[in-house]
Order: sequence, then C-alpha cells, then structure tokens
Amino acid sequence: MARHNIVFGRDQAVQGGANYNAPQFGRSQSAGPSPDTQWSSGFAPQGQTAPGADQLEAMYARPAATGHDTGRMTMRDALNAITATLGVIVVVGAFVALLPYLALLVGGEQAALLTRGLVGAATLIGVLGGFILSMVNIFKKKPSAALVIAYAAFEGLFLGGISASMEFIYPGIAFQAVLGTLAVAGTVLVLFRMGILRTSPKLTKIFMIAMIAYLLFGLVNIGTMLLMGQSLREGGLGLVIGGLAVVMASYSLVMDFEDVQRAANAGVPRVYAWRVAFGLAVTLVWLYIEILRILAILRGND
Repeated sequence: MARHNIVFGRDQAVQGGANYNAPQFGRSQSAGPSPDTQWSSGFAPQGQTAPGADQLEAMYARPAATGHDTGRMTMRDALNAITATLGVIVVVGAFVALLPYLALLVGGEQAALLTRGLVGAATLIGVLGGFILSMVNIFKKKPSAALVIAYAAFEGLFLGGISASMEFIYPGIAFQAVLGTLAVAGTVLVLFRMGILRTSPKLTKIFMIAMIAYLLFGLVNIGTMLLMGQSLREGGLGLVIGGLAVVMASYSLVMDFEDVQRAANAGVPRVYAWRVAFGLAVTLVWLYIEILRILAILRGND
C-alpha cells in the first residue's frame, strides 16, 4: 500500500485503512458473548426471557445504524467538513481580494490606496497564522474542527491578499488562477472516480523525493532573493518548476482522495473528517499558488 499524504504522517487512524480497529461502540470488547448470540443458540441469558415474535419483528424492522449512531465517520461527514473548510477559505479570500475594489467604489482612489496597505497586512497575517496552525493541525494527535476552521480563515487572508496584489499588477489573473485550480482539481477527481488515477509505492517514493528537492530549491530561492534581490522562480526555469509543482500537487490530491475514501470505509471516529478536510485544503492552497505563479510568469513575458 502506498504511503499517504504527508499531512497524515502521524495519523494511524487515517492511514490504517481497513486495518484500523474501529472502537466497538456501545459495548466493551472484554464482555462475554452477546445476548443475541445466546438467544440464537436456543437459550436465553439467566434471568431473562427470549424476545417474542413481535419483538423480533420490531428489531428487524429498525433502520440500520448510521455513522451518527455509531460515532464513526461517513463520506457525508467528510464532505461536510471539506465544504465548511473550503467555504471559509473562499469567503474570506474573496472578501480580502475584493476589498480594494469596494473601497474604490465607496471612497475613491485615496481609500483604495489605504486599503492596499490593509491587504498587505492581511497577507502577512495569513502567512504567519496559516503556517503556525498548519503545524499545530499536523502534529495534533486528535483533530480539532475549530483549529481547522481557524487555519482556513488565515489561509483565506493569505490567498485573498496575494490575489489582490497580483490582480493590481495583472488584472484578471486571480480569476484565471481560480479557473485553473478548479480545472485541475476537477479533472483529478473525475479520473480518480473512474479508477484511472491511483497511487502506488513507486510513484509515492518519487513524489517524496521530488518534494524534498522542491523544498530545498525553495530555501535556495529565498537565500538568492535575500542576498541578490532576484528570484529563481522566473522565466523558463520558473515555468518548469511551476509545472512540476502542479503535477506534484495533483498527485497529492489523489492521495487526499484515497485518504478520504479509506477513512470513511474504515469507520474511523467522526472527528477525523476534519483531518481529511485539512489535508485537502493544504493541497488546494498549494495548487492555487503554483498556478498563480505560472500565470504571473506568462503574463510578465507578454
């Protein structure tokens, strides 16, 4: 079995898949044979009587237990958590990105200039807050809905701020980046549902090596920017790195989808829906940023 998304590196519940030992809700594992087993063997527990025909018919007529009844995560729980997490990112990001335009309409050019300063502050706060909460969510043993939503809010500040700044330089680029992200994520999801895209141990090993190289290149690029004032993520090299990053983010999406499916099938505790939602949000934020960078390079070469 391929190793799963790095966000779940400490999460045995999500990674365990079908081997995960889901808790036995409503009954201790150390208890003896169940009353139902004894009745089906032809005798009732001491001091009790076997249920009559009417009772048995009522028992069989009851609806099957749902994830809400057992406390286990279902696909619906995962979709609800994913929708809430991505919804916060989109709403906060759209508000920050549109803030300069709203200020321009209400207060004119002077208000728009002041708002751009606020957008810059929102970007910085989003970067710092998003990084801190991402580390907290990754290393926290038990997922927290509040922390995942807080992370989404900070990522919304970051994405909205960086989108507004890029939009000021290249009008229309943010909308193009959103469409590009939706196109890539939608294609990966469709191919995954069709069974065409799947992870494998060999591909995952390549992905991990590529991720290490990508992070090392990022550190070198930061050093180059600080010492020489020039970024390596420009021109042809920037396009190549960006394209490889989009491919890696797409493979990470496949791992995210597999983790969602595996966790739902394994019946992990319902709170883990927020863990898979967090992992998917991390990947989509990365994908959006890389597509935005590629578009900026292409627009800059026009």
